[in-house]
Amino acid sequence: MILDGAKNSDMTSNLKSQISNLKLPVMEHFYTIQGEGSYQGHAAYFIRLGGCDVGCVWCDVKESWDASLHPKLEIENLVLNAKQTGTEIVVITGGEPAMHNLKQLTDTLKNQRLRTHIETSGVYPLTGEWDWICFSPKKFKAPHQSIYKTADEFKVIIYHPSDFEWAQSFTSKLNSKCKLFLQPEWSRQKQMMPLIVDFVKAHPQWKVSLQTHKYMNIP
Repeated sequence: MILDGAKNSDMTSNLKSQISNLKLPVMEHFYTIQGEGSYQGHAAYFIRLGGCDVGCVWCDVKESWDASLHPKLEIENLVLNAKQTGTEIVVITGGEPAMHNLKQLTDTLKNQRLRTHIETSGVYPLTGEWDWICFSPKKFKAPHQSIYKTADEFKVIIYHPSDFEWAQSFTSKLNSKCKLFLQPEWSRQKQMMPLIVDFVKAHPQWKVSLQTHKYMNIP
């Protein structure tokens, strides 16, 4: 959805004065409902960037891994599209979005008074200014040490019973205000959900996160 028309000319001119055709590889971008974690149920504009070298075997967006397969879109247009929806929140996800320099993107979003959220495995130091950082580590590649004290939300995907102990191993490194979530991997939810419920009951500092957008059949 591309903006046009005289009513958007002032916004377009303002953004063009900030950006010189800076582009990022984008697999998809869309307006939907955040289905997971602390902001579950909130309307949000998602920008899914191409590129990832973490290699999760159960990843449900493996087509995002090769950044070269996805068109490079101008930050100007991405921000204008998000602004037009009326949303307050823009979520940058992937792939692994932190492998890109995101300073110009977050600067432009903040200039338009939009909240900047990111979902990252934490394997790269973050660039840009973030209102909410969801840190979701993966066993396939170790996180960068800088993520531990900046994360607002810590979300572990539970695929195997051994993942509970692995999740617990991170908690002493996180800041005291970081919210803790366990989320079943979608293809294993029936097997893992009872285990997650029992674990959270025994360790109430954790909460359950569900992919509610999949239950509701929305993108």
